[in-house]
Amino acid sequence: MRQERTGLFLFGACYKGTLKLFMLVAGFSGVLAAQERAVYVGTYTNGASKGIYTFWFNVSTGKATEPSLAAESSNPSFLAVHPDGRFLYAANENPNGTATAFSVGTEGRLSRLNSVSSHGSGPCHVAVDRTGKWLFAANYNSGSIAVFPIGADHMLGEASTVVQHSGSSVNPQRQEGPHAHAVVVSADNRFVLVPDLGADQLVIYRFDAAKGALGTPAFAKAAPGAGPRHLAFRPDGRFVYVLNELAASIAAFRYDNGRLNEVQTISTLPGDFAGAKSGAEIAVHPNGRFLYASNRGHDSIAIFSIDASKGTLTAAGHASTQGKTPRNFVIDPTGKYLLAANQDSGTVVIFRIDLNTGDLSPSGTVVQVPAPVSLVFASTP
Repeated sequence: MRQERTGLFLFGACYKGTLKLFMLVAGFSGVLAAQERAVYVGTYTNGASKGIYTFWFNVSTGKATEPSLAAESSNPSFLAVHPDGRFLYAANENPNGTATAFSVGTEGRLSRLNSVSSHGSGPCHVAVDRTGKWLFAANYNSGSIAVFPIGADHMLGEASTVVQHSGSSVNPQRQEGPHAHAVVVSADNRFVLVPDLGADQLVIYRFDAAKGALGTPAFAKAAPGAGPRHLAFRPDGRFVYVLNELAASIAAFRYDNGRLNEVQTISTLPGDFAGAKSGAEIAVHPNGRFLYASNRGHDSIAIFSIDASKGTLTAAGHASTQGKTPRNFVIDPTGKYLLAANQDSGTVVIFRIDLNTGDLSPSGTVVQVPAPVSLVFASTP
C-alpha cells in the first residue's frame, strides 16, 4: 500500500501533461498518507509470535493491510509511543524485566536502539511523560515502578528513580503482595498515578520532570479484592476512571490536582453473567462522552455513557469482541473506530463507533496476529 502511493506520485511527476495534474496527484498522495496510520501490536512470544507486528489502518475506510513482523522482541506485552510519534518503547514482560527503545522507520519497520533493566520482574506497562524526556515502567511481579531518562537520541538511560511498593489484600492467589499494573501521567505532567492490583490502592506521585523524580506518594484505597489494573482520564482532566480487574468494575473519581474523590463504582458485566470475570483495559472516547472497558471471560467491550457534569457512568450495553480473551484495545485518532486485541484467538477486530450513541458494530475487518496484547498508533517517515 505504501509502494502504491509512491508509484502514483512518481507517475504524476513524470507525466508530460500540465503542472495542475501533477499537483492534483501529489495532493491525492498526501491525502492517502494522512488517512493511513501504522498500528503496532505488542504480543506474548511463548507461542507463534516473534515480537512486535505492524499493519496499516485506513481511518477513512476502516480497512487494514496484512500484518508483518516489525521487530523481533521477547514478550513485548505493552507498547508506548513517544509524543513525536517516531519512537516506540516496549515493556519486555520477563522475569528479568527490560524496557526497549525502537525507532520507527520507513514502511513501519522498527529498529532497536537499546534495552535497559526495568529494575523489577514482569514489567507489564510503560508510558512516556508529556515532555518526551522520561519513560515510566510498572513491574507487575515485583510490585515496583521505575523512571528512565530518554536521551536526545531517544535511547533509554539508567533509571533515575525506582520505587518499591508494599502491601497486600484479600485475594490470596493474586494479592499476596504488591503488583503495580500501570503508570498514567496527568495532563499537566505534574502527577503520576499507579494502580496497584495487589495492594488494592491507587498510588499518586508528584512528578519532578526536571529530575525524573517521584515525590512522597498519596493513596486512594480500592474496595478489598477489587484489584485496580488500568485507568483513564476524561479528556478535560476532571475525572479519572479506574478499571478493577478482579471485581470487573469501574471506580469513577473526581480529580483535582493530584487528589481523588470517588463518586461511583459500576460493574462492567451484565447483571445475569455468572462466568469467570476479569477486566483488562479501559479508555475514554476523545469526545469525552463515552467510556469503554474490555471483559475477559465475557469476551466483550462494555460501553458506558458519561454524565458531562457529574462524571458518572451509565451502562449502555456490550459488544462481543468476536474473539477470545480481549486485552488491550485502542480508539483510532479520528474517534471513528475501535480496534480490539483478542489474545487467545489471535485476532485484532475493528469496530465502527456510533458517535451519537457510542455503540460498536463490527466493520468486517479482522487482522490475524498471534497472541496480541497491546495496540498503539504511530507516525512513520
